[in-house]
Amino acid sequence: MAANNALIIGPGFVGGLLARRLVELGFRVTALTKSAESAARLTATEPFLTCAADISRPEAFAGLPEHSYSIAFHCASSGRGGAPAYRAVFFEGTRNVLQNVTCGHFVFCSSTSVYGQQDGSTVDEAAPAEPERETGRILLEAERLALSHGGTVARLAGLYGPGRCIPLDKLLEGTAVLEGDGERFLNNLHQADAAGALIHLAQWAKGGVYNVVDDEPVRQRDWFAWVCGELNRPLPSFGPRNFNRKRAWTNKAVSNARLRATGWQPVYPSFRDGLAELIAAAGCRVSSNA
Repeated sequence: MAANNALIIGPGFVGGLLARRLVELGFRVTALTKSAESAARLTATEPFLTCAADISRPEAFAGLPEHSYSIAFHCASSGRGGAPAYRAVFFEGTRNVLQNVTCGHFVFCSSTSVYGQQDGSTVDEAAPAEPERETGRILLEAERLALSHGGTVARLAGLYGPGRCIPLDKLLEGTAVLEGDGERFLNNLHQADAAGALIHLAQWAKGGVYNVVDDEPVRQRDWFAWVCGELNRPLPSFGPRNFNRKRAWTNKAVSNARLRATGWQPVYPSFRDGLAELIAAAGCRVSSNA
């Protein structure tokens, strides 16, 4: 990928790693974060410039040092907010970026939560995206806006990586529950593969929607069985399905075939590959299973 300039909106769990990797590739990177405190901290500690900008406000872009980029990535999060936060960050933010910044290629980070299937079926990009919750519908609105400007949509699966793995944290805290009979599919994506896929899509995609997920959707019970075996811990207890999940209760196996057909390959093709490193790094792998 030729050296040029890139805009990263949201230098967080994925966006921060993405920004660092782009710097390594020779890009001049500008990142946007909402608070001035975060911008100052990141500029002092990271190899890229970070500016404070609330992307939900059009006037926030006036102070940027540049207004033209070869690539712009929207990686911001809603900050655990509900529908109003989703609309501000994802839809209004996307609209404001596209209206106030010129970019050769816009890549929007969406979510596989837009697929509302509950029957355990395999879904690809041609499958209906009919989310139950308003948050998912707002993501679809933002996707359509990005696509209408020739952008690329990356539907990211459940993220994990160093310092972040919600099911593992719940297991270690003793709050994990196997829902129903544990049949629900988990669709996983390592942080490093998310960043790598976004760079790959920026280089190879010419617009369109891509699922970004590892090679192995896994039943919840099988995920916990493997992890508990590694940790020499009992399986969590069974409990009811959590229909109050923020992005609704779904059960589908998300396919990455379209993305792999472009030449992308995950570094961590299954949850086992990525979690083995996390467990070892956390020092919680028991010696009897070493």
